[in-house]
Amino acid sequence: MITGAVGLVRMPDFYTRLHPAGMIDTFGAWLMLAGMCVQAGFTLVTVKLIIIGLFLFFTSPTASHIVANAALVSGMKPTGRRLDTPEPSSAGAHRETRP
Repeated sequence: MITGAVGLVRMPDFYTRLHPAGMIDTFGAWLMLAGMCVQAGFTLVTVKLIIIGLFLFFTSPTASHIVANAALVSGMKPTGRRLDTPEPSSAGAHRETRP
């Protein structure tokens, strides 16, 4: 969960932040369902919780894909910037010109 939160802070744009957000969402749901399964013991409730977990396993990535597609259709462009390159700043920036 901590690594997903760090990923949300470090990623440069909306599209790359979707991946850690989706991972946190899915992993957190799995942890809660696993805790409820342990608490319930092996009963019909546990089987239902496992079915809910499988449902979340398939719907969470699909929801992330739909959000990314909606952002792209609405006109949000990916930055294309890598994590190891510095962010361009407008203050004090000058270009070296060649003759």
